[in-house]
Amino acid sequence: MKTIAEQMAEMLVVPVVVLHDAKDAKKLADALVEGGLPCAEVTFRTEAAEESIRIMAEKYPDMLVGAGTVLTTEQVDRAVAAGAKFIVSPGFDPEIVDYCIEKEIPVFPGVVTPSEAAQAVRRGLEVVKFFPAEQYGGVPAIKALAAPYTMLRFMPTGGVNVNNLEDYLSCDKIICCGGSWMVKGDMIEAGAFDQIRQLTKEAVDLARSIRGQVTVHE
Repeated sequence: MKTIAEQMAEMLVVPVVVLHDAKDAKKLADALVEGGLPCAEVTFRTEAAEESIRIMAEKYPDMLVGAGTVLTTEQVDRAVAAGAKFIVSPGFDPEIVDYCIEKEIPVFPGVVTPSEAAQAVRRGLEVVKFFPAEQYGGVPAIKALAAPYTMLRFMPTGGVNVNNLEDYLSCDKIICCGGSWMVKGDMIEAGAFDQIRQLTKEAVDLARSIRGQVTVHE
C-alpha cells in the first residue's frame, strides 16, 4: 500500500482549497477527480472546512483528502473524524507534529529554516511543507536547506503557479507542489466547476510534461 507521500508524489500537484460553503464540496470534488487530480488539501480557515472534508471523503473514498492550515490538536481530531487522510500545518508546531506521530496520522508541517528542518528530521519525518515558498526564497532556498538535510523532501506551497511550476518540479528534492490557481475561491463561489476541471487537466498535463510523464486524456 502506497504511503500518502508516495501518492502525493504521483499527483505532482496538490490543490489547496478554501471552501466557504460545504454545498460546493461535492461539485468541486467532481471537478478535481474528472480533471485528473483526485486530491485536495482543504484549509481549516473556514467554518465549512470540516463538513466539506466529510462530503468529499464520503463521495470519493479513494480521494486523497486532507486538512490544511491546522493550528491545534483539536482541529486534527475534527479533521480526521471528518475523513481527512493527512494533516498540513503552515509552520512547525511540535505539539501538533508529535500528536499526529503518536496517533500515526500523516503530517506535513511547514519548514523554512534549518532549525525547523532539524526538528523534522529528529522526529523521523521525510516530507515537509515549505511555506510560504516564494516569499522564503523558492527553489534556491529549498536546495540550500536540502543540502545538509539530505533525507528531507519538500512540498512547496505559497506563490506556486502555472508560471513557475517548472522551476519547482525540476528540483528532485520536491515531491509535489501545493497550489490554488486551479481552484481559486472566486471560481468556486461562482460555480465555475467546468473551468476548474479544465484548469486541473492543464495542471496535470503541465506537471507530467515537466517530470517527463505521459498524460492520456479521453
